[in-house]
Amino acid sequence: MDRTKSLSLAALAALFVGGFASGDALALPRDPYLQKVGPDTATVAFRLSSNCSNAQVRYGVGNTGQTAKSSATAKIHAVVLTGLSPATSYTYSVDGCGETTQAKTFTTAPVPGTRRVHFAAVGDFGTGGSDQRKVAASMLTNKPELFVALGDNAYASGTETEFQTNLFTPMAALLAQVPMFATPGNHEYVTNQAQPYLDNLYLPTNNAEGSERYYSFDWGHVHFVSIDSNCAVGLASASKCTLAAQKAFVEKDLAATTQPWKVVFFHHPSWSSGEHGSQLTMRRQFGPLFEKYGVDLVLTGHDHDYERSKPMRGDTEAGKNETGIPYLVVGGGGATLREFATSRPSWSVIRDDAAHGFLDVEVVEGNLTAKLVKTDGGTLDSFTLSKTLPAKPEQPQGTLNVAVNSASGAAPHTASFTATTSQSGATVTWDFGDGGTAEGTQVQHVFAQAGTYTVTATATVQGAAPLTATTVVTVTANGTTDPGTGSGEDPGTGSGEDPGTSPSDPDPDPRPEIPGTPTTPGVTPGDDSNGGGGCAAGPSAALIPAAAALVAGLVRRRRRTR
Repeated sequence: MDRTKSLSLAALAALFVGGFASGDALALPRDPYLQKVGPDTATVAFRLSSNCSNAQVRYGVGNTGQTAKSSATAKIHAVVLTGLSPATSYTYSVDGCGETTQAKTFTTAPVPGTRRVHFAAVGDFGTGGSDQRKVAASMLTNKPELFVALGDNAYASGTETEFQTNLFTPMAALLAQVPMFATPGNHEYVTNQAQPYLDNLYLPTNNAEGSERYYSFDWGHVHFVSIDSNCAVGLASASKCTLAAQKAFVEKDLAATTQPWKVVFFHHPSWSSGEHGSQLTMRRQFGPLFEKYGVDLVLTGHDHDYERSKPMRGDTEAGKNETGIPYLVVGGGGATLREFATSRPSWSVIRDDAAHGFLDVEVVEGNLTAKLVKTDGGTLDSFTLSKTLPAKPEQPQGTLNVAVNSASGAAPHTASFTATTSQSGATVTWDFGDGGTAEGTQVQHVFAQAGTYTVTATATVQGAAPLTATTVVTVTANGTTDPGTGSGEDPGTGSGEDPGTSPSDPDPDPRPEIPGTPTTPGVTPGDDSNGGGGCAAGPSAALIPAAAALVAGLVRRRRRTR
């Protein structure tokens, strides 16, 4: 055999092997995306190309030394990380059945009440087009702590396929590093009343129905409320959500929050001079509640433009001695912009139908500063809201130290804790991170299920601010070496048609359910210790041995021709 031909064939075979081996290991059908990130928890959702029972997330501060296993055995996975530290940058990667992602980073939410928050907001982006990609890239450059999505997240009908092609693919880099908290748009409701939206996202569930259609959460000293405006304007059946139930939730929620800043977001605008105009049901049903409980800012989409109102109260501008609320339409996330058909009304401060962009918001102490950032980096609009905040809570005086005996072990695991404080006569209470509590300077606790638990001790004494200290206990499932994420039956092993797909959609596996989230996102993981299934060989698994056989055959043939 000619040596040149031999080398060419060998090189081709090597490329055949190496190309598939390295390429498939880094390419997932859907890259990891962050959901329900809180001060001590985060959900990492992702999809693999084949059923897999050993998928996991590797994570840590500056490294990926910790492991959280998925409880699902199919292609769709959502892994809950617990025991995280607030306002801390974590590195993570995903692997399972031979597929691996490159390491990414995200930052947990700050402790509620922290007086510095940075978030981004935009709607009407889910086209999969170049303008959407530019907006997403611009957002990532500005490094917000969270992304508030204002609806129409997946055009044109919110199908399973469209969520993949028009949301997760073009915004993969952003969603892997910045958690998205969404509200549904009218286009999501085209398919089975937004069922694919619910199947693909993992959102807080702190309303009375335990639904993800509307919810609230705290991030620092800002309280966010997401309303499903489709329920109010008649696009949702009563079995999905009702105006009355949502109003009851919003009133109770706004009355209960202690955070000084309140931001509400939904899709259909209460005030707009764009193509769709003002949604009077949203204005008149919810506006009085916003005014009663001191909402500071309302963010919406629906119209494909940008518009900011003056401070409004009722159906008109707020008087000199009245407190009004600015209502914004931020609908330039990527869909085709639409020209204004009428002149700018007197209540409108500024509007624009020529630039795609997003709203960048920083809330520091008693100042909220927002600007509309265009894709070219320029600023279209900016404004500041200011208020006087109560004095910061008194800083704790003294020290509190916590020691743990047996900080790791297999479930059920018993750990002993000792608190030492410089405060004379202090009462020490314990939160073990699994729902258990105790009181005393020396306590024991049994951790019944696998997981990583942040144990918090609080020392209080009359006339002084409380002291807190934490420690971490890692509990593995019996007979395993890696810490799991709790226990419970694996809900992700079923099969059958996804209720949110249209006939043209692929047949996805049901999403793995994860426990609900209280007002500040934080969940307890499901069991990761069991799980059958298996790992179906992907294309590279079959092609690599074939390529190796090809190389061996070439060598044998070359020897015969010598």
